[in-house]
Amino acid sequence: VRTWLGRTCPPPVTAAEDDGGEAGLPQDSGERPDGTGRQGRGMRPDAWTPSYASADTRARGRFTRNFVVQGSAADWALLMLAALRQSLASAGMRAELVFFQHDEVIVHCPAEEAPAVAGAIRAAADRAGRLTFGDTPVRFPFTTAVVECYADAK
Repeated sequence: VRTWLGRTCPPPVTAAEDDGGEAGLPQDSGERPDGTGRQGRGMRPDAWTPSYASADTRARGRFTRNFVVQGSAADWALLMLAALRQSLASAGMRAELVFFQHDEVIVHCPAEEAPAVAGAIRAAADRAGRLTFGDTPVRFPFTTAVVECYADAK
C-alpha cells in the first residue's frame, strides 16, 4: 500500500527471509513483554514478529490500513511545516518553530506577531491540504492558541 503522496509500506517478511532487518530498516531488540525472543533463523517459530513485518493476515491488514491513514497525515504535516516556514520567512517575522509532534506545532514569537503567526498557521494548513489531497470538500479542522507559556497551550 501507499500513502496519498506515494510513500510505500514495508513488505511483509517470511520466516525464510527474516534476517533481523527488513528492507534495511533497523529492528528493535525483538524482546516481547513476556521476555521471549523474536522470530528468525534458529529461533522458536512461535516467537513475536512486529506487525509491519508480519505474514499474519490480520496483523498485516491492521498495519497496512493504519499505514495509509497515519502516513498520509504525516505527508500533510510535512507540507504544512514547509509552508509555514516559508510563510514566516517571506514575511520577515521573527517567529521560530520550536516543536512539532504528531498534530501539535509550537511556534515561539514576539507578542505583536502572534495574530499574524496564527493566521500563517491556518493558511499553511489549508495550503498543505490542497497540495496533499487536491481540491476536496473535506475540511481539516485546525485550532490555534496564543499563550504566554507553553504549558498553557491546549
